[in-house]
Amino acid sequence: MPAELSPIDKAKYAAARRAVDLVENGMRVGLGTGSTAAWMVRALAERVQNEGLSITCVPTSDRTGDLARDLGLHVVTLDDAKWLDLTIDGTDEFDPGLNLIKGGGGAHLREKIVATASDRVVVIADPGKQVTQLGAFPLPVEVLAFGLAATRALIEEMLMSIDVLSRQVTLRMNGDTPFVTDEGNHVLDLHLGRIGNPRQLALVLNQVPGVVENGLFIDICDQVIVGHTDGRVEMHDIDGSAKPGDKVEFGEPENIFADLGDQ
Repeated sequence: MPAELSPIDKAKYAAARRAVDLVENGMRVGLGTGSTAAWMVRALAERVQNEGLSITCVPTSDRTGDLARDLGLHVVTLDDAKWLDLTIDGTDEFDPGLNLIKGGGGAHLREKIVATASDRVVVIADPGKQVTQLGAFPLPVEVLAFGLAATRALIEEMLMSIDVLSRQVTLRMNGDTPFVTDEGNHVLDLHLGRIGNPRQLALVLNQVPGVVENGLFIDICDQVIVGHTDGRVEMHDIDGSAKPGDKVEFGEPENIFADLGDQ
């Protein structure tokens, strides 16, 4: 592994490398989106090249699909695959119950669809993603462009009766224009500080007209693999237990990883 990688990138790589060990020949695998997931796609492609694995991959975003194809992975749509054996994805936060906030990259709609169409969901993360209570990371909510102002007002009104610390709602921007998801929608980021009841909030948000999906992933994740800068990994299971995994050794860089330190 390149010595010039930042400590956080080494932690992401360690988690990603250990997660792809779970992939077996013949599997249909969901590929997540984000900087940590990009490490996973590279590590998976390396295994396919070195071991001759035959796997089918379903990406959760256009950019993940492009990366996977560039690396020679066999990519199909979820409709083609129908159901997945395993999905590996990143997260913005996870709590002791393995509930997640996702959507920092704006792909949480496809990520949730792919994850819930999988027998097993494994999340990879660096230690900074572990929290005692969700909410410090802004909660993304994908919304239709039509009636955006009305949808935002309804969300702000709904938040008045929800156990959260703050209630600021902002429209995610891409420069001077609103951010647009792969599905052509916009994203409202809810700056809540603390979410007292994530399950309730997830249910209520999706009842607001104009909301397509929110970034709370409740009862979806089966395991979180946390990587550390020295190659250590911890396996967090849904029962609340955590155990060490095999340490990842940082060797010499492979061509397949050459440009990932900049992502």
